[in-house]
Amino acid sequence: MAVSNRMVRCAMTKPTELYACLYTKEFPAQSLLRLRPELHSKPCVVMEGEAPSQSVCSLNTKARLAGLARGMTRVEVETFSEPVVLSRSVQAETVTRSILLECAGAFSPRIEDHRSDTALLCGIDIAGTKSLFGPPELLAQSLLQRVRSLGISARVIVSDNFHTAVCIAKGPMARSAIQIIPSQSKTEALSGLPLSVLDLTDTQAETFALWGIRTLGNLASLPEKELIARMGQDGKRLRQLARGEHPHLFQPAQAPFTLDEQMELDAPVDLLDSLLFIVNMMVDQLILRAKARILALASLTITLTLDGAGSHTRTVRPALPTTDKQLWIKLLHLDLQAHPPSTSILAVALHAEPGSTSKIQLGLFSPQLPEASRLDVTLARIRAIVGENNVGCAVLQDSHALESFRMEPFSVLSGESATAASSQPRASMRILRPSEAASVTLQNGRPSIFFFRERRYAVEHGYGPWVVGGDWWAQTLWGCEQWDLVARSQDGSLLCCCMMRDLLENKWQMAALYD
Repeated sequence: MAVSNRMVRCAMTKPTELYACLYTKEFPAQSLLRLRPELHSKPCVVMEGEAPSQSVCSLNTKARLAGLARGMTRVEVETFSEPVVLSRSVQAETVTRSILLECAGAFSPRIEDHRSDTALLCGIDIAGTKSLFGPPELLAQSLLQRVRSLGISARVIVSDNFHTAVCIAKGPMARSAIQIIPSQSKTEALSGLPLSVLDLTDTQAETFALWGIRTLGNLASLPEKELIARMGQDGKRLRQLARGEHPHLFQPAQAPFTLDEQMELDAPVDLLDSLLFIVNMMVDQLILRAKARILALASLTITLTLDGAGSHTRTVRPALPTTDKQLWIKLLHLDLQAHPPSTSILAVALHAEPGSTSKIQLGLFSPQLPEASRLDVTLARIRAIVGENNVGCAVLQDSHALESFRMEPFSVLSGESATAASSQPRASMRILRPSEAASVTLQNGRPSIFFFRERRYAVEHGYGPWVVGGDWWAQTLWGCEQWDLVARSQDGSLLCCCMMRDLLENKWQMAALYD
């Protein structure tokens, strides 16, 4: 009775395992064709190696149906009618692999990468995700839909045994891209698969061929003790794999979240419109990946690889993070139009910084802010006319020098900052250029009456004087006094102004008016 209770307790405490295997065949070809939708209807092959010993390492379905195959030389490929030949790109495969791992990470934080030379396979631990994503069938559909939106064709296999899902994913393509393997049907589902899904060594493959073992069903039917006697513990492991009973120590790897896209062009590009056609698809993919994490793009950096081993890098940053693709394309267009590359373009790389998608909520009586997208496009057009450093907000410098300021980019305040800024009373100063002459009458060394623009004003309040006109190290420039005056004319109108007195020539001038 005690042994029975212990067995029940162990069965109850044993964690339930459930894995989803994401498998992508012909990964080199899919990585290159992902951003080239115009080539999807054509036979395409990917060549690797140095000329003239190049060979086909990957190809799409159209090329396979046309009779092309892996290992063909370039001469053999050219005997077919109009195949599209692409060179293998390690950078494109690296970017695509990180994108797929990032996509899988949206469904579970535990992901194991099993990469091979021509395929991508990653295992996802989905145990306990039913309350978030629904049953395994619904999760597999959501995952496959997300992968297809990235321009990648894949399969999703779900099983409670990791190796079972991997073997079935590597097997022949079934009618459905999604397969859910019940726990009691693992051996039956594996029985018809070829031995090649087990990644056998040459010696093991030769031994099984001599024995007439060609499928996992044949291997699973062999007696365990006799198999161990002839092949050792490897024989036991292979038999457990064929029966769907081999355990697996899951080793998750956390993929970093980066918004990068890279594409090598088939031919040099000189026209900006042709470049933007390519960039449009890359920006679309970046926005799609950012939306999957409820994020937006805060900035976008484009790096152009130029003919002659040079590069051209530009960064655009709107006032607020956004997922408006047309806005990003317009900002890139205006920026590259104002700063064009010097030579032809060989490759394009995009890097985006993620940002929050939070909205600005103003108070009931707060003034309405300009629409961020229109403001960004307007500022970009103004920069193209007046220059980069002549657009923004004027910020006073910490200096005694007259009219000393610097330009900073416009920024839109959000939340409580915007409400607090809008509620603070502000006075504006209109500087008169050039300064206008004024006649001033002093009383006890302070202005009491002055004439300005043929009108007489009586000073009600005067603040000053402040000695201005230079920096502290230039003593010869300290030759001006500044007065802030509040005066009233004979008809009762009020005037707030700033007057300057030249101490060397004893001349008064109206420098600015306060509104």
